[in-house]
Amino acid sequence: MAAGHDHSERRSVNENRLRWALVLTGSYLIIQVIGGLVSGSLALLSDAAHMFTDVMGLVVALVAIQLGKRVADKRRTFGYARFEILAAAFNAAVLFIVAFYILYEAYKRFFAPPEIQSGTMLFVALGGLLINLVAWWLLRSSSGDSLNMRGAYLEVISDLLGSVAVIVGAIIIAFTGWAWVDPLLGALIGLWVLPRTWILLSQSVNVLLEGVPEGVDILKLQSDLATIPDVADVHDLHVWAITSGQNSLSVHLVTASPTPAILEQARAVAEKHGIEHTTIQLDTPELADKEEGIHARYQ
Repeated sequence: MAAGHDHSERRSVNENRLRWALVLTGSYLIIQVIGGLVSGSLALLSDAAHMFTDVMGLVVALVAIQLGKRVADKRRTFGYARFEILAAAFNAAVLFIVAFYILYEAYKRFFAPPEIQSGTMLFVALGGLLINLVAWWLLRSSSGDSLNMRGAYLEVISDLLGSVAVIVGAIIIAFTGWAWVDPLLGALIGLWVLPRTWILLSQSVNVLLEGVPEGVDILKLQSDLATIPDVADVHDLHVWAITSGQNSLSVHLVTASPTPAILEQARAVAEKHGIEHTTIQLDTPELADKEEGIHARYQ
């Protein structure tokens, strides 16, 4: 009950922080798009496009938190918490599209750089930097709570760096007239987005495919379970995450003397490995022999 209450409390705090970040970034997105169109800056427009994904990501993250609050029912026996993982995967997919579009536009502008109003570019970028700093401060303490929050946080971090790049570009163009700096910085923003987007997507897919959660060493877990007194074998060990921070385990332990003490020790081992929800079956050697050949073991 305490763990469930803690998850609920953190979700409520994260929801409030996301709302404030959404209000800030959504309001400034409009100003940034207008500034990019007026100044003709690709770096500013690419930063605006990235801020648009921030807004979309924050909206999706908020919706996912709301849906995740729904309790389990006869159709969704594990509940709806995995909506937050779907939200993280969606954000990653959108970011891939935006990053490749930015790179494409940068390629075109290297060969035909437009005239850029560096003053407007600098003014709008400074405002964006301020907004991103506030959003970063709001989300930084929650970034480790879930993939959903990590995705929102990384959105803001990369947009923050994008604003810095635009400011640097505006200053360089104002003093040198080097218009090619703008598409170069736009390309750098796109290249910055790609690797972190891949990490977010791969982590989300790992949860959706019920892969072993990060931080869980399944071989060490299997070994620790095997050292429990009176446990002769460990098989059909499966570890997965319902959503970020909610790891689950199911396992068969072979023992000639199945007792509640073995179950308690097995749960303690699971908790030591960061696993809260466990399903443990005690098998006698005779039953295990009958099922030999269909068990999963890891080496």
